Amino acid sequence: MAASTWSTCRSTIPRTPACWSMSCAIARPTWTANETESVLMLTVVQAFDRAPIAELATDDAAALERKLHAAEQAFRHRDGWLKPHQRVAILRKLAALMEARRDHLALQIAREGGKPLADAIVETNRAIDGVHNAADELRNFAGREIPMGLSAAAENRWAFTTKEPIGIVAAISAFNHPLNLIVHQVAPAVAVGCPVIIKPAAATPLSCLAFVALLHEAGLPEPWCQTFLPDGNELAEKLATDRRIAFLSFIGSARVGWSLHAKLAHGARSALEHGGVAPAIVDRSADLARIIEPIVKGGYYHAGQVCVSTQRVFVHQDIADDFTRQLIARVETLRTGDPTLQDTEVGPLILPREADRVAEWIEEAVKGGATLATGGKRLSETTLQPTVLLDPPADARISTQEVFGPALAVYRYEDLDEAIARANALPTAFQASIFAQDIGVAMRAADRLDASAVMINDPTAFRTDWMPFAGRRESGYGTGGIPYTMRDMTQEKMILMRRS
Repeated sequence: MAASTWSTCRSTIPRTPACWSMSCAIARPTWTANETESVLMLTVVQAFDRAPIAELATDDAAALERKLHAAEQAFRHRDGWLKPHQRVAILRKLAALMEARRDHLALQIAREGGKPLADAIVETNRAIDGVHNAADELRNFAGREIPMGLSAAAENRWAFTTKEPIGIVAAISAFNHPLNLIVHQVAPAVAVGCPVIIKPAAATPLSCLAFVALLHEAGLPEPWCQTFLPDGNELAEKLATDRRIAFLSFIGSARVGWSLHAKLAHGARSALEHGGVAPAIVDRSADLARIIEPIVKGGYYHAGQVCVSTQRVFVHQDIADDFTRQLIARVETLRTGDPTLQDTEVGPLILPREADRVAEWIEEAVKGGATLATGGKRLSETTLQPTVLLDPPADARISTQEVFGPALAVYRYEDLDEAIARANALPTAFQASIFAQDIGVAMRAADRLDASAVMINDPTAFRTDWMPFAGRRESGYGTGGIPYTMRDMTQEKMILMRRS
């Protein structure tokens, strides 16, 4: 999760709700004042050029308590729960409202988070489909029969389960998919009937605010979905660990996620989505003409700011020279720049300090013996040339930690099992790829790679919103994907009837 910069300047901007903005980006809270109170404001700037766009009033501890109380009252009043058909209708109307604002939402993603417009359009389409996905899933969202009569004590009884919403959901989201991640956290809660309080990333709040406004316009009463823009990390932790929270959905850094997980109220569940250092293995049987493009997409999509972005590529030495030559040639054609332009392929890093960090990691790898094959230069405050590093040291940060930037590391190997062992050597594990025409090689790698999903001849970053999506070990906890999140946000209740 991107941290914010705090400043102490004052102004006289009134405390008013945020309007729909055609732009957005990184958030920088600043103090403002009116006649009656000091209010901490969140200044939103474009990711690419850091130009201020909007100012949003933040929520204090009293606002958090009001939101939690409203959610608790809504959930406790069972007669006020929306029926499944009402939730379906709301979700269908929401999807239609999003469809009508598709271009606006896509441009907002591009300006707010720096994702190239072509990819922002794809994200918007996925978000709309995700809302439909949640509604569709309710048609098959049911309990099960529990067998009775299997012992004398269980005779003359009938038992079945129903699914009930687990309770209030606290959702803390990330900047890199500012609309679609919100959909993944909020739509399942709405579908199953859980009140949800959603905290967007401070860097990209406008997509979340727009989505929730449309959800209310679609007919969902406000207590069932509320946004939360805290004026500090302490309040975000207070939301997640409040005794009234039954489920925490967290997308962001492993350090923060695991810390919150350890502090949850007794009985609360969680789903954590962190990152990895995704490996791809390229066998000598791979068709180079077909695999360069997916590897480039997997490594440089959204400037590498994806939790399953391809970062480590292990290439069989027999084809390493040809592979490297073709990879570099394609990477050097990537167009880096303003994400709102139609032909931009690689946009900015979310914050200048993130560009500083990635540049530092590249320099460290080169000093350690890596070959800088292409890229590595700073283009602006927030943009870097897409980079390819050859054979960086095994202990370099580019080899061991999630870079979350436009840098790809390429390593040679001789033996498949050696490459698999190197791919599995880190404490993180998420998605992985094997590129091969030899089915035996492909299946051996798929069987032995430590990953929640192994893509054969597809990039590590591939995802559909109805498939399971999960990090292993330090990379996460629980399973994402809209149908799977819906299951996690419910609990089964068994009902037993004794026949007379």
